[in-house]
Amino acid sequence: MAQTAPYFPDLADGPADGAAFWLKTSDDVRIRVGHWGLDAPKGTVLLFPGRSEYVEKYGRAARDLRDRGFATVTIDWRGQGLADRLRPSRMLGHVDSFSDYQRDVSAMMEHVRASGLPKPYYLLAHSMGGCIGLRSLYKGLPVGACAFTAPMWGIQMASALRPVAWTLSSVSRQLRMSHFMAPGQTPDSYVLRTTFDENHLTSDPDIFAWLQEHLRQQPDMGLGGPSLRWLNESLFEMLDLARKGAPQIPALTFLGSDEVIVDPGRIRDRMKAWPGGVLIEVEGARHEIMMETPEVRGIMFDRVAAHFVRQSAQARVG
Repeated sequence: MAQTAPYFPDLADGPADGAAFWLKTSDDVRIRVGHWGLDAPKGTVLLFPGRSEYVEKYGRAARDLRDRGFATVTIDWRGQGLADRLRPSRMLGHVDSFSDYQRDVSAMMEHVRASGLPKPYYLLAHSMGGCIGLRSLYKGLPVGACAFTAPMWGIQMASALRPVAWTLSSVSRQLRMSHFMAPGQTPDSYVLRTTFDENHLTSDPDIFAWLQEHLRQQPDMGLGGPSLRWLNESLFEMLDLARKGAPQIPALTFLGSDEVIVDPGRIRDRMKAWPGGVLIEVEGARHEIMMETPEVRGIMFDRVAAHFVRQSAQARVG
């Protein structure tokens, strides 16, 4: 039986039955998962969040999904949220190996089965979660369909900086400096060090203020910039994934026209080569489609729900 973990329902603003639990991974790292909607009739959405995110950030998304008949389970990846931090500097975003995130996925799936969250399962993955999620699909994640928002299949950076990022992050491993923060990054949480007008996440001022309030009330959930090790691991992981063919699973991907964090070219290339895959480009949206204006969120969740229901129906017919 999983141990109950702290959960902040007033911040999450999700369905009333929300709860969080501590899990231990196969390498003894403590992570946190949260879920909502055990009685949902249409199955469970495995919501893989991005870098620096945490359970409560997706409470409203869980409410949107529950309104459409789905339960939701999400996770604090190792090194972020209330999960174990991996370096003495709490605000440093670090991972020893990108493959370690699959240990978190395995622990999450054990919890999903043990807690009785309804089948079938579906994947909805954002940003770094889209990178982790794509790897999970290759490893046999048991989902009937998948959807992505601004998946991190490439990081957006100036072409002149790309070889520098590869070289510096690789050399840092040899010099035993890979736990240093990547150049240009800070230990401050992004939403607390920028203004709404300058932010790259959302065009909705109310959502931005909501995210700021999360970290003002619960600063332990915040995270700063990534380490050189995280950068190097992510570059190798994205390169390896780019060399693979599309998984044999129906996919729907959303990309904002104002995306400046992940690489839109990599997303377009991947979806163009994904048999039956659909890319929806959203005019005026920024990086976090699930945190956008009510109109954008409504359209996105309607499309995602219809995609999942359609694939479930086709699987039953098949």
